[in-house]
Amino acid sequence: MFDQLSQRLGDSLNRLRGRGKLTEDNISEALRDVRRALLEADVALPVVKSFIDQVRERAVGQKVLTSLKPGEALVKIVHDELERVLGGDRAPLALNRTPPVVMLMAGLQGAGKTTTTGKLARLLAERENKKVLVASADIYRPAAIDQLETVAGQAGAMFYRHPETDDAVKIAEAAVAEARKQVADVVIIDTAGRLGIDEAMMDEIRRLHAAVDPAETLFVVDSMTGQDAANTAKAFHDALPLTGVILTKTDGDARGGAALSVRTITGVPIKFLGTGEKLDGLEPFHPDRLAARILGMGDVLSLVEDVQRKVDEKEAKKLAGKVGKASRRFGLDDFKTQLEQMENLGGLGALADKLPGMGNLPDAAKAQLQGNATRHMIAIVNSMTPKERSYPDTINGSRKRRIAQGSGTSIQEVNKVLKQHKQMQKMMKKMGSKGAMKKLLKRMPGGGMPGGGGMPGGGGGLPF
Repeated sequence: MFDQLSQRLGDSLNRLRGRGKLTEDNISEALRDVRRALLEADVALPVVKSFIDQVRERAVGQKVLTSLKPGEALVKIVHDELERVLGGDRAPLALNRTPPVVMLMAGLQGAGKTTTTGKLARLLAERENKKVLVASADIYRPAAIDQLETVAGQAGAMFYRHPETDDAVKIAEAAVAEARKQVADVVIIDTAGRLGIDEAMMDEIRRLHAAVDPAETLFVVDSMTGQDAANTAKAFHDALPLTGVILTKTDGDARGGAALSVRTITGVPIKFLGTGEKLDGLEPFHPDRLAARILGMGDVLSLVEDVQRKVDEKEAKKLAGKVGKASRRFGLDDFKTQLEQMENLGGLGALADKLPGMGNLPDAAKAQLQGNATRHMIAIVNSMTPKERSYPDTINGSRKRRIAQGSGTSIQEVNKVLKQHKQMQKMMKKMGSKGAMKKLLKRMPGGGMPGGGGMPGGGGGLPF
């Protein structure tokens, strides 16, 4: 996420870390690079100008000039300004109204609004323990209502279908009435996607807003459109009182222009970041955490929260029981379970994105992390027989060829999986004999941490 911006800002600020003191000359030189990095990231020009002016004003102050590590003090200033531009404090959803709390979803076509509606329903059910009903007021797009019904079923939310589909306002009003009847805590209304700020369509959503009086009016926008996303959100906000923005497709956005422009241009907070197509790919937006990630400081808090929520406690305890035992007890099925736990956390790329210092990895290593290596490894283990998983030493050349063909991989990749499994066996036995691994697993949220299977394409353990 925002790799290009992170790399450029990191390069600019690293040149100052070793300086004995900050001067107006070297500050100006660094800020020229920062300005260029922000513009290349498609951050809106007024936002860039304000950002640079604020950093320069703080950086030339006496407090910084007398710092023991002036270069690092500038990094802190840039971090604080990034946090301010991103919105400062986190803006949670307004859930303290009398139920059902109404949420209206708006956005342009192709931004991922319907999928985001399902993601939000799932998040509210799992993290806020809310009973959610969703309904579609999209009377234009073919199969829009059917799509939302499918997404709602996957998200575990109730779905309301109106017998008539020619009046969006009637559909929305009836959905709220049905939510009351079903004693739902939240009702989310998906609206028709707009190709632009079309006056007829805007009039319809204004009437929708007036009819249901939503606690939240959330604008869903594709982050990969850069500052255009912020400008579109502003135009929409001028016509309708938005309460928040959801940026989608942030996992594919290397620039970050939308995230850094939206709050300043619209005055509306970013409330969530969407990633991928899976329904668990929606995260609350924390300005301070994202600022740290952009500067390569990682986001350990979010990583710990992911582990607490997604790691299977039962499997973690089962793994802990095998630490230090005979190495044969840690079979390839256990190894596969660990890989699946990593996939639940978003894969190696998502994990690395939240670990401090990972932005300094070579490009080849980053590309490897962002790939499908973990899934390939799981496919390799799935292509083995139960006996082969329990007794990997029986896997000879002909078996490796069969496993490679069955998993769509190569013999070299099969060899890597077997090597990494063996390394993990040795590590667990060694750590267990000292008692260190057991203590580590007990301290981890949920009883244990996934990982340890080694980096795809190399030896050694995961960077936990």
